[in-house]
Amino acid sequence: MFNDVMSRIHFWGWQAIIVSAAITLPLGISTSKEYAELEWPIDIAITLVWVIFAVNFFMTLRNRREKHMYVALWFYIATIITVAVLHLGNSLEIPWSPMKSYPIYAGVQDAFIQWWYGHNAVAFFLTTPFLGLMYYFLPKAAERPVFSYRLSIVHFWSLVFIYIWAGPHHLNYTALPEWAVTMGMVFSVMLWMPSWGGMINGLFPLRGAWHKVATDPVLKFFVVGVTFYGMSTFEGPMLSVKAVNSLSHYTDWTIAHVHAGALGWNGFMSFGMLYWLFPRLFQTKLYSKKLAELHFWIATIGMVLYILAIYTAGITQGLMWRAFDASGRLQYPDFVETVTVLIPMYWIRMIGGVLYLTGALIGAWNVFKTWSNRPTKYEEEVHQAAPLAKDPPVYQQAHSRLSAVIDLGHAGDKFLQAKWHRRLEGMPIKFTIAVIVGIGAGSLIEAIPMFLVRSNVPTISTVEPYTPLELVGRDIYIAEGCYNCHSQMIRPFYWETKRYGEYSKPGEFVYDHPFQWGSRRIGPDLAREGGRKSDLWHWLHFEDPRQVTPNSIMPRYTWLLEDEVNFEEIQGRVDAMAMLGVPYGEAVLEGAAPTMAREQAARIAANLEAQGGPPAEQTQNTEAIALIAYMQRLGTDIFKDPAAIEPAVSTEETAEEEATNAAD
Repeated sequence: MFNDVMSRIHFWGWQAIIVSAAITLPLGISTSKEYAELEWPIDIAITLVWVIFAVNFFMTLRNRREKHMYVALWFYIATIITVAVLHLGNSLEIPWSPMKSYPIYAGVQDAFIQWWYGHNAVAFFLTTPFLGLMYYFLPKAAERPVFSYRLSIVHFWSLVFIYIWAGPHHLNYTALPEWAVTMGMVFSVMLWMPSWGGMINGLFPLRGAWHKVATDPVLKFFVVGVTFYGMSTFEGPMLSVKAVNSLSHYTDWTIAHVHAGALGWNGFMSFGMLYWLFPRLFQTKLYSKKLAELHFWIATIGMVLYILAIYTAGITQGLMWRAFDASGRLQYPDFVETVTVLIPMYWIRMIGGVLYLTGALIGAWNVFKTWSNRPTKYEEEVHQAAPLAKDPPVYQQAHSRLSAVIDLGHAGDKFLQAKWHRRLEGMPIKFTIAVIVGIGAGSLIEAIPMFLVRSNVPTISTVEPYTPLELVGRDIYIAEGCYNCHSQMIRPFYWETKRYGEYSKPGEFVYDHPFQWGSRRIGPDLAREGGRKSDLWHWLHFEDPRQVTPNSIMPRYTWLLEDEVNFEEIQGRVDAMAMLGVPYGEAVLEGAAPTMAREQAARIAANLEAQGGPPAEQTQNTEAIALIAYMQRLGTDIFKDPAAIEPAVSTEETAEEEATNAAD
């Protein structure tokens, strides 16, 4: 009864979260953190639902009747524990309104935590649970045992330990410290070995049964799925190598890599599992094997078109960005040139996606018809239940099979027999603790220096907090999803500094909650956008980008020219930032932030009118003015004169000084 209630809460909780995401994200309610865009109330709901799921899972495991835990359960344990740790670590934030918050991390440290989460959320949500499915369903479908028990041990533990270190490879050549990205790259390359161990364990059960693949659509899906797992886990480490990453980063190449894994590995493994499972659940035959075959071939062709088009687009982008002519000038100085050339590839991508979706719809129809043919009354097989597993299973002690060797050789032979691991497989609590130690080691070894060694983020004296109006503009930038197309990180390459300006420094982002480095460039980088264009240019760009960039594919943002800023709520934003340690000085005084924001808005509106724009009284309260304030600030601090900067004084320091003067 308890398990049933927990399961229902878990199910309906996830439905509520999905509906909330479908409502909030289109409305611009977003944290802008990749794979973690949902705001703090939904984060709390996810935590509660995940805890309910974990309790139900581990209590079921505790009450199991089969004492030994099969390899699939190892991967499910790793998934549940690691996703919980990642979600909690990346979701620490300060709310300032019912649907808006700021992360406690800033700049470089926020980027580090985000990609510790982002890389491993994909790993432990889209890799390890599907490996559990592979280890269970593929041998069932092939009617063959897993190829190697010992290889599954090596695959599991090395994957759990190594994966967690690899996140920084998403930030090669950025403002992240060199030691961190190098460590991420090294562990990413190491990750290739256990990943291919899993691929071998997935394909080799078909030894002696390859003839079945020709006639069984379930095995077709499984074989292609595991093959794409091998391809993706080879390409991922390759993309982490700095020389390759310098070309691939910010391009569609990375998008192609992700989709090859999602469509090939996750999609095809799911299709194969469902085709194997549903006829057994419904106690009937699959409605149509021919439809399943049709699904396989349509989806395969669609997937190949989809990912090859994006691969081509990504490599084209990277090569065009770095191209120079014979005189040493950028061959494609206008960024929009690198966008328009990709449009035919996006059409091919769309066709491939439609084919893949068509295959999925054929599969859904096949499953529906299978369900329709179910018997009126299911046969209930009666099995004698095994006793509940209260004690760990008893396994034989390992004995050395060697002779004429030293004691170390005997110990090594005993270890390699892996009987010690058989004992661990009967103790779920100790097994879970071992998983926590495995993922915790890499996380802490990377995170502790990042947060405690101050030289990782050298400060810049001229970098100041965003003004209250600029802070509002930054939140509008996030709400409108600008981070999806524009990066704010100039890497130290000649072709980037030539195009965008001085490369980005770690100290520039100390007040960025959250960071906005981005992971893709559909539009140009904005890290040095401040002062490059007039206020009127930005106004016209929001109204219709084609007015200032004829070939632009950016949509219009006309509502920004009409929607007004709620100046009264600005104080809450500033107060939340001050709680995070941002030195806002007098801006934290009651009512100060709205006044400062109105004054800056009036100045920008006057400049806009002087440049030939609309009258100031019509524009000064609009969201477009706040966004212009933010855009004109980007990347300008490091060029300021240090002598002209007055050090910011927090209200606490001011109060202490006043108290000291009063005492004197």
